[in-house]
Amino acid sequence: MSDSPLHPVLVPDEILLRDCKVRHERRRGPGGQHRNKTESAVVLHHTPTGIEGQAAERRSQFDNLRVAIKRLRLNLALEVRSAGLAAVAPTELWRSRCHGERIACNTDHDDFAPLLAEALDVIADRQWNLPSAATQLGITTSQLVKFLKQEHRALLLVNQHREQLGLRPME
Repeated sequence: MSDSPLHPVLVPDEILLRDCKVRHERRRGPGGQHRNKTESAVVLHHTPTGIEGQAAERRSQFDNLRVAIKRLRLNLALEVRSAGLAAVAPTELWRSRCHGERIACNTDHDDFAPLLAEALDVIADRQWNLPSAATQLGITTSQLVKFLKQEHRALLLVNQHREQLGLRPME
């Protein structure tokens, strides 16, 4: 767990890309002749953490870069814990997405990865106790579980840690 208040998922694209090794590759699959002749696939390797994000489904290298950045941010949210972010939660971004005791954000939205990182940081800080984390975040436990279910790997991660502590899994 990092003590830095700035989780890597929160940095602007330009700074995030400065911390990445970028590879362009050729990949097989749909997209016609153009795809097989150009290196349109993009692989981003975040050097400080070793975490990757990649995309190859578009014919355009630029489009694949945007998708790879989004996937890298999601992977960072899942794998990097920041005690600093947990200490300041709920953030203004989190509060802006809450309506009553509900959280609303689609997985396709740019806010999803930062919100997921914040939720997971608070949950980890609260020793994987979801009711306690939900209280800190200002939402119900069922809303927190529903939010985590949007990214199946997030709920799997939480349940793995809960199991290690002898707690029952969340469904």
